Amino acid sequence: MKIIDTHCDALFKMQVAKRDSLYHAPLLNFENAGELDTNFQRLQAGGINVQFFAVFLHPELPSDEKWQHALEQVDLFHTEIIEKTPQMRHIRKWEDIDKLEAGEIGAVLTLEGAEPIGNDLAKLRHLFRLGVLSVGLTWNYANLCADGADDPRGAGLTLFGKEVVSANNHHRVFTDVSHLAEKGFWDVLELADFPIASHSNARELCNHVRNLSDEQALAMFRKNAMVNVVFFPEFINAGGKTATIADLIRHIDHFCSLGGVNHIGFGSDFDGIKIHTDELRNAGDYPNLINELQKHYTENQVEGFAHRNFMNHLPV
Repeated sequence: MKIIDTHCDALFKMQVAKRDSLYHAPLLNFENAGELDTNFQRLQAGGINVQFFAVFLHPELPSDEKWQHALEQVDLFHTEIIEKTPQMRHIRKWEDIDKLEAGEIGAVLTLEGAEPIGNDLAKLRHLFRLGVLSVGLTWNYANLCADGADDPRGAGLTLFGKEVVSANNHHRVFTDVSHLAEKGFWDVLELADFPIASHSNARELCNHVRNLSDEQALAMFRKNAMVNVVFFPEFINAGGKTATIADLIRHIDHFCSLGGVNHIGFGSDFDGIKIHTDELRNAGDYPNLINELQKHYTENQVEGFAHRNFMNHLPV
């Protein structure tokens, strides 16, 4: 079964390895590096049709280095993933997904937090030209666009943040709500043509600031937006030490109970998490999730979660 996964952090992990290589640490080979949850062999084994690759920056990175670090990750995307792996096809526009041939895996660039662009829309437009198709305004902390989920102030979008959403709308790019403070979430829902939660679960089941309340989830569904469940135990169970596939499916069940059966997908957060759900330790384990879902849902519904729901909600 085809899988579309809307979030992983392989680029950040590859960048750290590249910088460590200056001190004789090995580079990570995208094809088979065991350190990468989303290496090419694991994507193949898991049946991944399209994998989103986030540009993510460490929050303690000095401001004057952020743009260079972002460009370095984009360069790794092209040189280490696209150019060295012929079966990986860069998705530059949404229509490219339908053009994937048998055996090819689509690769989508995303931005997880607008810190690299500062207050410069020209940098955002440059990222659009490089192929970025989804933009999260924040990671967990405040920047010049908005406050993040962990910021105690909890403010909404700034005037510049609203300009970023407008640019996303113009370029048919998703605006990702997964890391926003709640006030920012509601601002995005009002302004964005193409909102998405790339990797978020149900706060009703796990009371974490990174999860969506029922009110937020219902608003997403009314907006005809996708909510992609995340595999990180901390966002699945209170305490976050462990989680099973059954625990993850409880979040899917809950969103479906709110009317979201046609709006649910997967955003694993592989390579961005150090603790994994049992039997979902990397992209190659996706069949374990699909097999368990097939015990609870119809084949048509499972195909929806896996890929068809996303394809029915592309920015048009």
